[in-house]
Amino acid sequence: MKKIAVFASGGGTDFQSVIDANEREKFCEIAYLIASKENIGAIERAEKHGIRTAVFSKDNYPDLTQLYRELGALLKDAEVDYIVLAGWLKIIPEEFIKQYEDRIINIHPSLIPSFSGAGCYGIKVHRAVIEYGAKISGCTVHFVNEIPDGGAIIAQRAVEVSDGDTAESLQAKILKEEHELLPFCVKKLCAGLIEKNGRTVTIK
Repeated sequence: MKKIAVFASGGGTDFQSVIDANEREKFCEIAYLIASKENIGAIERAEKHGIRTAVFSKDNYPDLTQLYRELGALLKDAEVDYIVLAGWLKIIPEEFIKQYEDRIINIHPSLIPSFSGAGCYGIKVHRAVIEYGAKISGCTVHFVNEIPDGGAIIAQRAVEVSDGDTAESLQAKILKEEHELLPFCVKKLCAGLIEKNGRTVTIK
């Protein structure tokens, strides 16, 4: 069974969706929750479900190279196969990405390539969608490369932006889709049912 490490920087609702789906139908071993700081909701969720945690905070690692070197060693020792970014707000160096080429996936709260890239995360994305007047938004699961939100797209879900929607109400609607799409993609990835050929990704 494939092992995954989930990286999170906040409350961990996407992380929880993977936990819940995996408890319903065991498709992976969640070897670690990697947190970017202490005292976040994702850590509480991991501890509640007996999942090991490790914190890699910029307070303790002012040098990102050292942070990812030690993080990589930890994941290697744990024999982690895949990394799932579920609200990870740290920059990931290209060197680390190459070590896990096509083995890191991320969920982003928009339909990439719209409202994505450097600085586009969390509620900021939904505010930008509302301010722009877009009629459709959604979420995207994609492979991670050296370009922020620039990797090949695995799957997307669309959500209608209704009249009167706020950033917060749109976020709530999209989160519902995220909580289905992310576990689905993790399951397929761990089962070897995702094929990537350049930017073309096929789910079997």
